Amino acid sequence: MQQEMASEVSTVIVPRSFRLLEELERGEKGIGDGTVSYGMDDADDVYMQSWTGTIIGPSHTVHEGRIYQLKLFCCHEYPEKPPSVKFQSRINMSCVNQETGVVEPSLFPMLSDWQRDYTMEDILTQLKKEMTSPQNRKLTQPPEGNDEGRVDPKGLVLRCCIL
Repeated sequence: MQQEMASEVSTVIVPRSFRLLEELERGEKGIGDGTVSYGMDDADDVYMQSWTGTIIGPSHTVHEGRIYQLKLFCCHEYPEKPPSVKFQSRINMSCVNQETGVVEPSLFPMLSDWQRDYTMEDILTQLKKEMTSPQNRKLTQPPEGNDEGRVDPKGLVLRCCIL
């Protein structure tokens, strides 16, 4: 009987709200070298769906010194399903739709091969790493401050000001 119990492996699945609270706490503390950060859009969002991320472009690339703002949306199925990810700032990257700023899951393996233990931090860190890849590190970028006119699917113009 004891041998039977010892061979059983139990997996604890952390509820969505606890998982998001853990991510919020980690995001508020800051990550690594400070070039990637994230937090909630609205502290009153009890479902913790809408998040904002920031990536400071990596050194020795065309992204160096640029600050990129992103929106992450965690549906009610997160973390079983990945969040939707969209650049608010204009960027030229192989995995980003140039018109909408959406990170295309089919072109970004972390989203297409999503695993429950991946986090928003992992997504932002991987996007930053993707900026250094041979296909992205030297791509001509839109002029900075060219965030005007980025339209979301609902027809709202999205703007971002970095002070």
